[in-house]
Amino acid sequence: MKQAAAVPMIALTRSQDNVEAINKALRNAGHPVHVVWLPDARELGDVLTQASAEMLLLFADEGIVDLTSAMDFRARFAPDTPVLIVREKLDEDSIAEALALGAQDAITLGNTRRLQLVVGRELRTYRIDRALSQTLVSDREHKRQLQHIVEGSTDAMAQVQEGIIVDANPAWLELFGFANAEDVVGTPLMDAFDADDHAAIKGALVACLQGKWSGHTLHASALLVDGRTPSLEFELTRANFEGEPCVQICVPARRMNQGEVERQLANAVQCDPATGFMHRRYFIEKLRERLVEPARAGVRFLAYIEPGKYQALLEELGVMVSEDFLTDFARLLREQAQASDIAGRFGGNGFMLLLERGNSRDVEAWAEHVVHKVASQLFQVGTRSLSTTCTVGLAPVPAEVQSPEGPAGEAFSANRQGRELGGNRVQVLERTGALLRLQDQDRGWVEMIKAALADNRFRLVQQPIASLVGEDLSMYDVLVRLLDEQGQEVLPSQFMPAAGRNDLMKDIDRWVIGAAISFCVASKPDALFVRLSQDSLADASLSAWLAGLVMTSRVEPRRIVFQIREEVAGQQLKEAVALQKAIREQGFRFAIEGFGVGRDAEQLLGHLAPDFVKIHGALMQGLAADQDKQGRVKLLVELARGRKAVTIGERVQDANTMAVLWQLGVEFIQGYFVNAPEEIVIG
Repeated sequence: MKQAAAVPMIALTRSQDNVEAINKALRNAGHPVHVVWLPDARELGDVLTQASAEMLLLFADEGIVDLTSAMDFRARFAPDTPVLIVREKLDEDSIAEALALGAQDAITLGNTRRLQLVVGRELRTYRIDRALSQTLVSDREHKRQLQHIVEGSTDAMAQVQEGIIVDANPAWLELFGFANAEDVVGTPLMDAFDADDHAAIKGALVACLQGKWSGHTLHASALLVDGRTPSLEFELTRANFEGEPCVQICVPARRMNQGEVERQLANAVQCDPATGFMHRRYFIEKLRERLVEPARAGVRFLAYIEPGKYQALLEELGVMVSEDFLTDFARLLREQAQASDIAGRFGGNGFMLLLERGNSRDVEAWAEHVVHKVASQLFQVGTRSLSTTCTVGLAPVPAEVQSPEGPAGEAFSANRQGRELGGNRVQVLERTGALLRLQDQDRGWVEMIKAALADNRFRLVQQPIASLVGEDLSMYDVLVRLLDEQGQEVLPSQFMPAAGRNDLMKDIDRWVIGAAISFCVASKPDALFVRLSQDSLADASLSAWLAGLVMTSRVEPRRIVFQIREEVAGQQLKEAVALQKAIREQGFRFAIEGFGVGRDAEQLLGHLAPDFVKIHGALMQGLAADQDKQGRVKLLVELARGRKAVTIGERVQDANTMAVLWQLGVEFIQGYFVNAPEEIVIG
């Protein structure tokens, strides 16, 4: 007779005697359990991910772990695993507390009979739920597979369990260059992709298994048998393979319709065939079209990029082979660009991109990532491997500038300046012709801002904040827009700098606060994030003004979260501490935004004790392929968790970044990947 497989369980306890007592009690009741002893709470996340446990037992009276934190870990890494809280003594209140935390029940080791019955009940429930889930998944998978067969699909597909490929269809074998299935089945999925993409893929796999991946597309560089490394787009779906959960990886076949044919024909005319970048003429035309439109958010920059010591490479490789090098160099640049960026070949070995990002620090972070990526890359040219560097020249494109000539020339000059300083760097010209005209421009902006305040011509827009750990709450970040006299929307990147230079920020802040409170009274969101400027931070009258506003509006203060930038808080720490104390006494919550690029992150958290920490958008630039940034973000998450602060990733632009943030423990995200800002109508 076949022996039943041991039931995997985890016991978080300091004492091995407790583990042996559980083993003995459950085996005597007919449960062939295998209890994994976990004496260190810091390893809980890893063990939950790897052990596939059917039950977690938390010994609450030993002080080994904060129960709320442990339940948060369970919710993140193994949300379906039942939890029992073990105490020395039980009463109705302690059982109710366990249930309120999300545990299935509370038990003692002293009452062996009750322990056996409760464990038996929860294991049966867990297996019924799992069987039902597998049945539903299997049914959906069969329907999906039948649909693929009917449509004659040639999508490349592989089934993955615990990171190992357990099945692959012929299209997958053909795509990666394998002769037969035996060459790929049983190998780690990560062996098929570049190491820089592993963090994003791992995060997406775990999220998909837990049902928290909603059809997002990942991008990664594949490692083919013939040595090529094409960039692939693929989808992940939770499925079932031989009765066990798995993740199905699908690289959709390219289905070319008439529109796709026309698009490719247009690209063939407009783009350089070697590099895939637009020819100079078409690039400038596209650039002019884009600059006439207002930036969707943030700032615009032109980046001019050249490989280092190209003349020496040209002489060493020869004209024909050097073009192969530029093709590979351009491929690397394209992989770092976003879909909204415009890119062109700007001369023999120069490339130019129009970047739209949240702020100038995000642009510089992107450029620094490109410099690092090029310097660490081995370029294969024929039979030779070589390395190089690059210099990135940056120039801002002010909102009122609609002609690319000035910023393009400044980006080129910045590149030359950087090369003269030794190259392998990002260079920004400190002053531009446009910046020298600021004083004259400010006069017009000041008049427009004052008139808009007097005529109530400001509007709020809301940007949703999405959860990575559970159901989405109604949480929003609010931004402000100005309407000119013709009713046209003016973005903050256009008028805020002038407002800051001319002592108008406090007035704008107070308009935003009043509008946000009106919205909270009407719509009752869970959290509305309202940023305060440096001027409001130093405004001693703000606290009393807020108190009066709360009294007259009858708003629930907890719905408002006031946020200040890490840089501003660090420069005015005394004022920031005083403001945080005052608004918290009134019932408001507090957040630090743009967190993680300063030097004293831990000290700042200790002084300000925020409810929320927004991790700087600059750290999101290239995060999915940058292990140093991943380490930095993980440290910030641990610091925030130690202070019981909720973490939010700023300016998230793609699924790869979201997958990495999920794996690193970030709880919420915001950015254009989640949703573009939408206008708030205040009735």
